[in-house]
Amino acid sequence: MATPLAQPEGQSGSLPGAGTHTPRRPVSRRLLAAGLIASSMEWYDFFLYGTAAALVFPHVFFPHSSAVTGTLLAFSTFWAGFVARPIGGVLAGHLGDMHGRKPVVVTCLAVMGAATFLIGCLPGAATIGAWAPALLVLLRFVQGLAAGGQWGGIMLLLTESAGPKRRGFAGTFGQTSVPVAVIVSNLIFVTASGLLPDHAFLGWGWRIPFLASAVMFLVVLHIQTKVEDTPEFRELQREAAQSQDAVVRAPLVQVVRERWRTILLGCGLLSATNSLFYVSISGLLSYGTDTLGIERNPLLAVVLTSSVAMLVVLPWSGHLSDRMGRRPLILVGGLGVVVWAFPYFGLIDTASLPLIFIAITVGFLFQCLTYGPIAGFLGELFPPGVRYSGASLAYQLSAIAVSGSTPFLMTALIARTGSTLPVAGYIACMGLITTLCAWFLPETNTAEVRADPDAVPGTHLYR
Repeated sequence: MATPLAQPEGQSGSLPGAGTHTPRRPVSRRLLAAGLIASSMEWYDFFLYGTAAALVFPHVFFPHSSAVTGTLLAFSTFWAGFVARPIGGVLAGHLGDMHGRKPVVVTCLAVMGAATFLIGCLPGAATIGAWAPALLVLLRFVQGLAAGGQWGGIMLLLTESAGPKRRGFAGTFGQTSVPVAVIVSNLIFVTASGLLPDHAFLGWGWRIPFLASAVMFLVVLHIQTKVEDTPEFRELQREAAQSQDAVVRAPLVQVVRERWRTILLGCGLLSATNSLFYVSISGLLSYGTDTLGIERNPLLAVVLTSSVAMLVVLPWSGHLSDRMGRRPLILVGGLGVVVWAFPYFGLIDTASLPLIFIAITVGFLFQCLTYGPIAGFLGELFPPGVRYSGASLAYQLSAIAVSGSTPFLMTALIARTGSTLPVAGYIACMGLITTLCAWFLPETNTAEVRADPDAVPGTHLYR
């Protein structure tokens, strides 16, 4: 096996907070529940747009375009959210490293709830013409800013508050919010479209799931009043009160300068899970209904049911990463996506709902092996003083490079070639990128760290 990078850039240990020691402590069940609920609501708002972009927005905001062109235009607005996510991650990372994890998370949740609610209030193109898609893009961009900032904050609230031997498992409560959000958003969409005739659903029924995001503000209020910031950040504040040298005045600049290679490899870790995931929850809905002729609600039900497997596998993968390390699971998951990419689309092209269910479910299982450990792994690659900035930037760069582009590329490639083979090849390449990046990154939860009851994963890399 190739030897991974023994130590990331910036080996001098000059980064403030590099030596911060976190005593062992159980993570609060209230905090785990709050992290799961808050992140689920955030991703619900973000993923809801993807479902609507595949099934509704071509008719409401681009009614005068052909079917393919309308879908491409709708997916281009979908992409706008991913363009904004790195910007949100940069802003939130800087503020989170300077002023705390909790206030940034609260702000991001409030902004996401407001933007999603306003999308539900937007008039269509038939009412205000070109202003309708323009305002849609603007609000999608705001959604992206909020989503870009919240992931790093939720992840750090969970992992930095957990004991050193439970960080992988604790981080999955943020990751498990993804299938929860997919299930809830699809369930509400299925219910609304099933209870209403098509003309009513396209006229006003699609707005109901967006307006339901108003409950986000109850979650914001709970976190603001009941959740404390993380012990590691409070330790950084104590260090800062004792010495001005402990303050990172430009965390983003410092982490990019000293750990740019780690950021890029961390970004590549997400290629497999992000590409196949957005094919399954968005690109497939458009392809299945428009090209394969599958009914909308049964296909949504298949995606919803397949997502249930993730609720079990994600926490299990995080728990397993606490016992055997982060990299082995990510390597297996990345290679699994490479191997499964072509069978996945072979099953999809049968237009058989049971076979589509198998395709999506197996794909989700491989994704979970990579996505589950990533919350703990990405945070552990960076010292506490620049952790929010480094982890958020790595995570969100993948959003703009892979996540947002995948449904658009899938639609364009199939329209041009009439085949899903190029899309399968693209997914396989993304799996290979994940595998290679995991190969060259160092293990943060080594056997020596696991054997030492007081050792904190990752600290040996930047002590």
